[in-house]
Amino acid sequence: MSVSDQIAIQLPYLRRYARALTGSQQSGDTYVRATLEAALADKVLREDIARSRAALYAAFTRIWATGHVEEPGLADGGQHEQAAQTRLATIAPTHRQALLLTTVEEFSREDTARILAVSPEEVDALVAQAILEIESESTTDVLIIEDEPLISMQLEGLVSDLGHRVVGTAATHAQALDIFERSPAGLVLADIQLADGSSGIEAVEDLLKFGDVPVIFITAYPERLLTGERPEPTYLVTKPFQEATVRAAISQALFFGSSKPLG
Repeated sequence: MSVSDQIAIQLPYLRRYARALTGSQQSGDTYVRATLEAALADKVLREDIARSRAALYAAFTRIWATGHVEEPGLADGGQHEQAAQTRLATIAPTHRQALLLTTVEEFSREDTARILAVSPEEVDALVAQAILEIESESTTDVLIIEDEPLISMQLEGLVSDLGHRVVGTAATHAQALDIFERSPAGLVLADIQLADGSSGIEAVEDLLKFGDVPVIFITAYPERLLTGERPEPTYLVTKPFQEATVRAAISQALFFGSSKPLG
């Protein structure tokens, strides 16, 4: 596969990873852009990327780890951008990288080790550390917007096991608004295609009018959100999902405290 083809396929997912890691679409895209510029300037790197998806993520990791990328000013990013950057400045992120790479991005233990330039055993330790951090997160109230009863029950059980309280489950846009108005949540898990043909995206946009709340989209149609044509969700999990993937997304969402993914 040519490097251009490999990048075209992987770019939406690298951007998703970068947003989850940095807590910001603006910041994440800056590092992705720097990665692509490095590939254009380095023939060996281009050849590596053409052969391996992991090589693209490894290149991103090296650039992100140096921090030597001029990011756009945060003045236009709002309070969430400022909060994300403040927290990142004080917390070592390698364990979050390992968790995201092995769950959300579904890399093998060995590929994750190559991306992070550590041993497979160190990957195991980093993931274990991240999971412990998830368990210690502050509890919050959660609204689940999902029209498939079995998936809704699975998510409700997962959220409860993590120590959070489910304030309600909604299968339609109208139900989501009704529940949220009565019991404002600190986290929303949302599908994008709901039972009556209504849109989970529109439901979330209406919820965000009440305040800035973290949202995790869980969908079988990620391409409807990963278009590059509008602000994209920071937290996006693809169905069918692994529970560890949802746990990782919840950890990231609570780590940054707030996110306004669409607008």
